[in-house]
Amino acid sequence: MGMLRVFAVMGLALCVLAVAGPGVAQSVSGADPYENRRIEQVTVTIANPSTDAGLNARVEDSIRTRLGLFPGTRFSQQRIEFQLAQARRIRDVGDVDYDVSFGRQGGLNIAITVTLAEGGAEGRGMAFGGDFPVIYEKDGTFLRFKLDALALYYANNNAWYGRPDLMLAGNPLVEGRPAGEGYDGWVEGYLHYGLYGITPLNDNLYFYGGLSAITSGSTGQELFTDATRSFTGVEDAYVGLVGGRTDGAGNRFSYNLTVGRQRFTLANGFLIANTAANGSERAALQANARWASDFLGLVRLRYNSTMFEAFYLDPDELPVIDTETTYAGLNLEFDPVENLTVGLSYVTAPESNFNYFGPSGTIVGTREGLRVYDARFRYTPNGPGAPGWFFGGEYAIQNNANFDMDARAGWAEIGYSFPQSRWSPTISYRYAHFTGDDPATTTYERWDPMLSGGNGEQWVQGASHFKVVQDSNVIAHRIQARFRPNPKVELVPQLWAFYADQENNIGGNPALSVLDGNEYGYEANVTAKWFVNRNTYVHGHIAYTWAGDATDNALGGTARDWLAAMLFVRYAF
Repeated sequence: MGMLRVFAVMGLALCVLAVAGPGVAQSVSGADPYENRRIEQVTVTIANPSTDAGLNARVEDSIRTRLGLFPGTRFSQQRIEFQLAQARRIRDVGDVDYDVSFGRQGGLNIAITVTLAEGGAEGRGMAFGGDFPVIYEKDGTFLRFKLDALALYYANNNAWYGRPDLMLAGNPLVEGRPAGEGYDGWVEGYLHYGLYGITPLNDNLYFYGGLSAITSGSTGQELFTDATRSFTGVEDAYVGLVGGRTDGAGNRFSYNLTVGRQRFTLANGFLIANTAANGSERAALQANARWASDFLGLVRLRYNSTMFEAFYLDPDELPVIDTETTYAGLNLEFDPVENLTVGLSYVTAPESNFNYFGPSGTIVGTREGLRVYDARFRYTPNGPGAPGWFFGGEYAIQNNANFDMDARAGWAEIGYSFPQSRWSPTISYRYAHFTGDDPATTTYERWDPMLSGGNGEQWVQGASHFKVVQDSNVIAHRIQARFRPNPKVELVPQLWAFYADQENNIGGNPALSVLDGNEYGYEANVTAKWFVNRNTYVHGHIAYTWAGDATDNALGGTARDWLAAMLFVRYAF
């Protein structure tokens, strides 16, 4: 019945997609719509071009060089604002600003607007009679106030398949009454406020830093609790050095050295994305208010499109479930040929008290000594802005220096983009496999998801199903489409089918420790996103999730279909 049902829903959805966009033959919320998204296209426009075409060309080229934004790189709001401050030092440039829109394959398009100077260089910001939030900007020194405000409503009908008594048994996050059978809703939000700045030490070296705090709160019937909570804590607290040079041939070398409390995402988030935990006493569970790790030490070197990173990371875990895990690693990304990006990573866990459990429920080892080897690629034969096929894949191996471990995970994706068709549709299929532990062997084989996550289009697999079965002992099939009614609006429908790799599921949800079959469940969801403007972002989704035979059997045949809906509005400046 499960497969017949999912195929029926898939067929209906694909019919809807075909009507919505001609030629379609082809979250956990993550409240920051920009951060770490892959840049697909960068355009530079001069708002008041000179009659001197040579001057226009020189300014445009200087802007591109100073910003260092290229397709394939990852977006950071703080980084681009610091780079804009550097670009405003260019002779003949009066102002530089940017706007963001949705790319065709899940990334971002960045539009840079340059205003040529009409008089002498003047300072910007409140110190010069300018507008908030820029406090001071002159001669490359830039200081600004940051404020993000988010309000979110989330609702579930039959959360945890209506059986929170089984699905949450022994869960340390439960306080009071968790969401369950029937309708439950709650409201949460946060304020993120702080100061960020950069100043030149010389023409090619800058010192920068950030200091901020987050105040968050939740009220209503949340997934784990009905307690009203609020919490204020330090978020970012870091300093760094950034610099670089461009040679006569146009080759650009840049470097970034930084330490302190801050966010870090390794590549696409397959291994490391959620470097801070939310919920429990910190509130804002679904808004994902906090991202900054307790400590990050990072060295990033870039030569044209080749990037190398070395990092040490101590994630900011919830006190009630702090595993005292730290990570260290190396990452290399490069483009061996045009439109092909390749990445290689190595990650280890020098310290941890996180336990791995064998088939009998005994501890077989800890995360300390974990070693991860990862290789990935993304290939768009016709370029990111052209119609046609695109491909991606990744494969990773985990072993441990202290005991016999051999876990594997990987994914493969194929898709097609129709940028000239109505609503610029893109459709793709992704297969992902995370091994479970085979009880017939003495080797431990269950994949450790580490800090995997991000948003619902990365490694939060299914808006609701991810909460039940995370990225371990699971095989996931995803059909996904993207539609852009205009560059500021994106619709993303997804269809999911989840299966267990092994019927032994000890180490996962206790209610599903031993499975009878491999059908975890299925989900259909739709996400809508709207960049009202650069400051205001609206995001909502609705998800319908139902249990497969293995999950329903584990719950005694009592699993109910789970409907979830979410809407948030974020204002940032």
